[in-house]
Amino acid sequence: MSNMWKIYLLAAISFLNGTSEYVIAGILDRIAEANNISVSSAGQLITVFSIAFGAGTPFLIAMTARLERKKLLVYALTVFSVINILIAIITGYEMLMAARIISALSAGVIQVTLLTLAAVLAAPGKQGGAIATVVTGQSTALVVGVPIGRVVASHYDWNVIFIGLGVVGLLFTALTSFTIPKTVAEEPVPLREQFKFLMKPRISAYLLITFLWLGSYSIVFTYISPYFLNTFGMSNQGVTTALFIFGIASAIGSKLGGFSTDKWGSFRTLTGGILLHAIALLLFPFIGQFAFLFYVLLIFWALSAWSSGAPIQFQLISLAPAAASIVLSLHSAAGQLGMAAGAGIGGIAVKNGLLNYIPWIGAFALAVSVVVIVADNVLSKRKQTKQAQSNLCIEK
Repeated sequence: MSNMWKIYLLAAISFLNGTSEYVIAGILDRIAEANNISVSSAGQLITVFSIAFGAGTPFLIAMTARLERKKLLVYALTVFSVINILIAIITGYEMLMAARIISALSAGVIQVTLLTLAAVLAAPGKQGGAIATVVTGQSTALVVGVPIGRVVASHYDWNVIFIGLGVVGLLFTALTSFTIPKTVAEEPVPLREQFKFLMKPRISAYLLITFLWLGSYSIVFTYISPYFLNTFGMSNQGVTTALFIFGIASAIGSKLGGFSTDKWGSFRTLTGGILLHAIALLLFPFIGQFAFLFYVLLIFWALSAWSSGAPIQFQLISLAPAAASIVLSLHSAAGQLGMAAGAGIGGIAVKNGLLNYIPWIGAFALAVSVVVIVADNVLSKRKQTKQAQSNLCIEK
């Protein structure tokens, strides 16, 4: 198996991993009914997943730093598979909540390890594209996994979805064992040292950008179904169709982000993508009931939104190549916390009757992130110039 196919295997695992997180959003009513709880209580299964993922991943990555990356992926996939099968068969809300926490912890380790392996397996100069390929799996799961889960749950019991996730997870565990090569483990980084990365201005800047980028995205996407139904008067079938289109465009956007990072650099790709993302959100309240414009803008939004993942991750790896797993785990944590914050802000806006204008709130967060990107780039160039002048003086 060539390295490219191995990277595609990592992307497939990423899709499975993402589906385990996002699919629950489409079947909340079924889970609530099966466990005799309210839909809002079932919704806490999503919240606790994001918090456990965001807060727990950096600790687990630090604890497993000495472990070879392939072995770590196999172990995490095994836990992932078993816990998803248990989710399908256990009873009781408390047990389900505990299982989702364990699922989130394994998912966090899997995603960071996948990104690390993708960068290692990629050919020189192609790391951005390899990372984007793995991100494509995650972004596709974000949208495609939800409607697929809804279709499965409508024909079978919701438990079937998690049994399927567990079985496929075991299959990927076996494939990983036989196809992914061993890699050199990074030197362990104690947690106190790990937190020092947050004190490095450029790394903290890109973590803030991650938080704002996914926070702005989450503000809109969390409430995308009611937004489509109420603002555009779409039918349920129309919403499902729109989500599938959005998912395809998101996957393409991730690949474009990787291609652009390799060809034009992370700064141009990230700045351009976020600016286009903000423009797309600003235009949504103005398109009215024009179906053609709606679908054009929907695709434009997906392409621009998901082009930003690869350049951010590539930049973080470039800033700390000897501790890629650490900075990527911090990136995942910042992203998950951003999505949780975005959902909360969006919820407040919706409760106050601002559903039609939540895209503008997201656009404002993106505007702040552009300021951070440009400021970081300017300060970085000034530092490089001073360093070059200093070296010149020493030579003289």
